[in-house]
Amino acid sequence: QVQLVESGGGLVQAGGSLRLSCAASGRIFSRDVMGWYRQAPGKQRDLVATITYAGGTNYADSVKGRFTISRDNAVNRVVLQMNSLKPEDTAVYYCNALVQGAYYWGQGTQVTVSS
Repeated sequence: QVQLVESGGGLVQAGGSLRLSCAASGRIFSRDVMGWYRQAPGKQRDLVATITYAGGTNYADSVKGRFTISRDNAVNRVVLQMNSLKPEDTAVYYCNALVQGAYYWGQGTQVTVSS
């Protein structure tokens, strides 16, 4: 069983920055992928970024060059650094872990970017 707890959301003006953190408890293995997804009101949940245990990353085109995902395997923590935020980045952000073929989700943290 894996539990994910996000923190760091909030309200920021366009052009500002926020840092999201996700703490994972339970068994995380070397082949497991962790990441962030987001869901805006009335829209589907979309990939933001993922990172493998070895540090390989993947980003949605809409956030490339602005967001950076990182991972500390020693403490099972994933961080999403979000810079140059835009109003269209407003959403609930969810931490995700793919562990031995099963998906786990955090409770979500609200990010609101004002124009």
